[in-house]
Amino acid sequence: MSKLSTQSILIMFVAMSMIPAGDTAGKLLSWGLGAHPIYVSWSRFFIGTLMVLPFIPKGTWALLKDIRVWGRALLMATGLSCIQMALSLEPIADVFAAFFIGPLVSYVLATIFLRETITWQRTALIFLGFIGVLIVVRPGSDAGVGLLWAVAAGTCYGAFLTASRWIAHLGTPIGLTFTQLFISALVLAPIGAMNIPTLTGEIMWLTTLSALFSMLGNLLLLYAYKTVPATRLAPLVYFQLLAAVILGWVFFETWPAMLTWVGLLIVMGAGITSARLRA
Repeated sequence: MSKLSTQSILIMFVAMSMIPAGDTAGKLLSWGLGAHPIYVSWSRFFIGTLMVLPFIPKGTWALLKDIRVWGRALLMATGLSCIQMALSLEPIADVFAAFFIGPLVSYVLATIFLRETITWQRTALIFLGFIGVLIVVRPGSDAGVGLLWAVAAGTCYGAFLTASRWIAHLGTPIGLTFTQLFISALVLAPIGAMNIPTLTGEIMWLTTLSALFSMLGNLLLLYAYKTVPATRLAPLVYFQLLAAVILGWVFFETWPAMLTWVGLLIVMGAGITSARLRA
């Protein structure tokens, strides 16, 4: 299947809603219940590893011998830890808007390391999206330090996307998903295990939901990219921003400020136009 069918759009909508939903559960843990952001990240990777383990294909463990697989997983571990720090301090919609510096980082790195083609239209649109991120973050204003954590998370994620394209040929979607979960859980275990909160029913429930939504969202994303060209699916990634705004309003009664809306619209417009140009 290569066309952007109704099924593909539905899968992407569900995937892009699940990822912010997992982050919403993480924000409820850290912001509402006092759980350490690193615990939220580590528990998500640890539980995700256990969920995926029964389904890994033959040869998955051999992927751990490749240093590139470790580098990619470390980018994910760092990025998720940064975004959990951001979510513990800032509204979820603002965090996701700043996080979308990732496409700029991915574009630059893919051009340098993967020799992807440069066009002046896409370059202009990518930098327009960066301006949108700057409007949200507003350096030098009273914007919180949490947005700087979000920018750091987006930078790591952009590098992660490029690394994912670099090593996509090494294994199956499930196999590569398992490696990033397992390595990240292993690396974050010392800090995460030291910060395990008192495991009340509410904390255990939200911890499980955070891991489940994140893992399923990313797995659906991998399967969508396996069946439909990335250039056709790329605009639908911006469903995350819409989901983040709605979830922030429902669970935290926060609504983006006017300048944040301007930045959100610039980021979404530039991203969708850039993806359509590629297609």
